[in-house]
Amino acid sequence: MKTKLITSLFILISTFSFTQTKVNTDDQAIRKSMVYFANTIKYKKLDQTVDAIYPKFFTIVNKDQFTQMLNMTYNNPFVKIDVLDMKFISVGKPELVEGENFSITSYYLKLKADVSSMNEQMKKSVSEMLEKKYGKGSVEYLAKEDAYIINAPMKMVAVSKDKKDWKVVFADKEYKKQLTKVLPQKILDKL
Repeated sequence: MKTKLITSLFILISTFSFTQTKVNTDDQAIRKSMVYFANTIKYKKLDQTVDAIYPKFFTIVNKDQFTQMLNMTYNNPFVKIDVLDMKFISVGKPELVEGENFSITSYYLKLKADVSSMNEQMKKSVSEMLEKKYGKGSVEYLAKEDAYIINAPMKMVAVSKDKKDWKVVFADKEYKKQLTKVLPQKILDKL
């Protein structure tokens, strides 16, 4: 009796440990892909940024236009944008839907937008645009540096067939309507 109890307890602990290891492995792979994505932006490797995006995203946004938009945003001589930090809030447990795994990831993205080369009217326009996109409480103007700091909560969806190679999809409000063509309804309902 004692042997059966110890054996059962050992099997239960082993199963729990295996499950935890699997969850941690998925979590690590997703985080690694997200950090890679942020670093491609940080170091202005924008072709790699585009390669890190879930291919179905380009059924709603033209890939070439998106690449141009990234170049205009991150290689703009008037506004120098730097990725300062990325902190994970949560990485959702992958869900298998229609043969692909989906994980909703929440994080804080901290950006710095140097607007020192702009005139006052352009700075005001940038301020309004940033506040509209990220929320008034997420945008701070640093007068000494003539720059904006954006510290905004963000969401992305990581997608993978094999749970090893993860691609990302923006889960911004501005894309939510179009994402119905990219993500399963079950995932969209959770955004």
